[in-house]
Amino acid sequence: MLEPKFDHKSIEKRIYEMWESGGYFTATRDPEKKPYTILLPPPNASGKMHTGNVLMIAIEDLLVRWKRMQGYSALYVPGTDHAGFETQTTFERELKKEGKSRLDFDRNTLYQMIWDFVQKNKNLIENQIREMGASVDWSRYTFTLDPKAVEVTLNTFKKMEKESLIYRADYIVNYSFKWGTTFSDAEIQYTEKTTPLYYVRYKLLDRKNDEPEYLSVATVRPELIFIDTHLAVNPKDKKKNKLIGRKLINPLAGHEMEIIGDEFVDPKFGTGLVKLTPAHDKNDYAIGVKHNIPILGVINLNGRIENKSSEGEPFTKYNGLTMLEARKKAVEDLNAAGAIEKVDENYKHVMPVDYRSGDYVENLVLPNWFVKVDALKKPAYDAVKSGVIKIYPKWRELTYLRWVESMRDWPISRQIVWGIRIPAWYNVKKNPNIVVIFLSGGKIVTGLIGELLKQYSFEEIESGLQRLTASKECSYVISKEKPGENFLPDTDTFDTWFSSGQWPFTTLKYTDSEGFKYFYPTAVLETGWELVTRWVSRMIMFGYYLTGREPFKDVYLHGHVRALDGKKMSKSLGNVINPDDYIAEFGVDALRMGMISGTANGKDFNFPRDKVIAYRNFANKIWNMARFMLMMEEKFIGGGGSKIPSFETAKSLEKEFKGKLTDEDKNILKELEKLIKEVNRNLEKYRMADAGNAIYQFMWHDLADNYIELVKKREEQNDREAALIILRYVYTTCLKLLHPFMPFITEEIWGSLRADSSDKKLLIVSEWPVV
Repeated sequence: MLEPKFDHKSIEKRIYEMWESGGYFTATRDPEKKPYTILLPPPNASGKMHTGNVLMIAIEDLLVRWKRMQGYSALYVPGTDHAGFETQTTFERELKKEGKSRLDFDRNTLYQMIWDFVQKNKNLIENQIREMGASVDWSRYTFTLDPKAVEVTLNTFKKMEKESLIYRADYIVNYSFKWGTTFSDAEIQYTEKTTPLYYVRYKLLDRKNDEPEYLSVATVRPELIFIDTHLAVNPKDKKKNKLIGRKLINPLAGHEMEIIGDEFVDPKFGTGLVKLTPAHDKNDYAIGVKHNIPILGVINLNGRIENKSSEGEPFTKYNGLTMLEARKKAVEDLNAAGAIEKVDENYKHVMPVDYRSGDYVENLVLPNWFVKVDALKKPAYDAVKSGVIKIYPKWRELTYLRWVESMRDWPISRQIVWGIRIPAWYNVKKNPNIVVIFLSGGKIVTGLIGELLKQYSFEEIESGLQRLTASKECSYVISKEKPGENFLPDTDTFDTWFSSGQWPFTTLKYTDSEGFKYFYPTAVLETGWELVTRWVSRMIMFGYYLTGREPFKDVYLHGHVRALDGKKMSKSLGNVINPDDYIAEFGVDALRMGMISGTANGKDFNFPRDKVIAYRNFANKIWNMARFMLMMEEKFIGGGGSKIPSFETAKSLEKEFKGKLTDEDKNILKELEKLIKEVNRNLEKYRMADAGNAIYQFMWHDLADNYIELVKKREEQNDREAALIILRYVYTTCLKLLHPFMPFITEEIWGSLRADSSDKKLLIVSEWPVV
């Protein structure tokens, strides 16, 4: 018999342990069943899960439980992500509280410290996954730094390098001075800033009689004028194209400049004439490569001007200044020379920032490891365009297609410690110009390896190594292990998306085994919409590259969960919602169902507190419905569940009671069949909120408010028994439909209803209702 009141705290842990210990989450290769695989997008190991992770698990577990009950061999694979950059920055904040920095440690020591930090957080996340009721196969749990995961990543890199899909080159990248690493285009966001727009005069050489003495150029970066060698106009601009080939004087450095033509130039921006700084602007870089313009970089990795002559002497008075300091000095110099025509102090334009903190990102030309994407992105584009892979909601598909179309070569190296190290090695005897930074006696030493080896031993440099920077000309050896005595490792690590982009292969143990072939491709990738560029596209590219097949059939993109006030959750705003608080107060079932019902078909939505409370009340309602039914059965039938015949379909029930069913009985059975169809139809289209709401409305109104009230009025014994049998059939069918949404309470009630029955099959593996 059920307790008088539903207490979620007393059942959740007990029931989960029953499921897990009973092996109900374990999926096996079964030729008699179709596979259905979902991979849990691995939560970051840098901290506890947030509301977005909770929504993700609620949706994915719903789908897995639904398919398991439908007879599929349903596999739900758990895991956590080392989340390289994000985890290291989180750890560095902890170091800062202790008055320490990553620069106080060699890379091996720092790596081990972060490893220990992550292990604690991993345990917290694993417990949260269990708390959420996720029916994951724990025997397949994967951490992205597990040996198998590392092996898969390194093997893919070696294969791509061998096939010339990997190259090392100077290339314009997004670089964060704050974090000391590059970012891929997918990790960059753009924010609108108000910055002065300076109109700068350039003296025109060989001026004709009817021409002005100066041409004006609009720029927000006057501090970089001194390295510019070219200006550009659009050749289709009839007013300006006659200037192509003409010469001017650089107003800061005094050297001669040439005007070229390129259709990239927007004739409507500024004066229609733009300055080109190829080393510090991506569009300018593309023009520079196209027209063979000198690519001169003057910003160092500390965000300061560093411009030296071939003899190593400072080449400009701006040396050592930050960008803002250099800008101020350049404006002073331009004013002194009478070269500033006017200034628009309210000019609005977009600037690149990193997704992690919103901090400024600079374009620098640096040596990096790159993936050639042209050959990889075509099948990834075609798969979605042709419908082989379907994206839900449909309107999110355009974001994916546009991103893949515009995708440029992918920089996959990050200048951090935490992650999978790129397996490249440099022979210091053959590459004396490599720059190294290492710890010696607690002090940081930096310089060319060839010079440093005159003062320090190789062993001391190797053991204290923090960072190695090698030019694109340096020779290297690709090897998992150190290839010889005089080799130092590349200290860059893989972009997280390079390793997590191979998640289907690391989790499913990518080989030619039958197990991998059975569970791959997976059924659906469910994740946040913002990862359609960073993660989804990478997995699809790797899927076709390594297997020739799509990694998943469907992609479902959920929206962001915002705070109650509709703003983005932020510690500084004090509006962060802790899922643990809601679990403690309202229970997992209410939180799962509340969040699923609050989703807005892929759009961002406010945390649905009211719906969580409503589904806590719903849990109480269905609990009391079960208690009422059990009491009525005991009173009028006796013997509990063992005396009540079991029916799998309404048709078999109607056949048993042919001619004895009232119009109310027939109507509730008819409405139940409609409900089954509606739930299936909505789940197949990933409209989980609509499916859940349909069950809620039926159980609360059709069943509780109407049919149960009619059952109470049935006075004749035979008529009452038939009504109670129909009630049990309808109610238990609803429990099956509701189980994927609210697994704990439905399993507990199911067990009580079948306590006296010889059939002890758990609800988690019972058959899904059919019409």
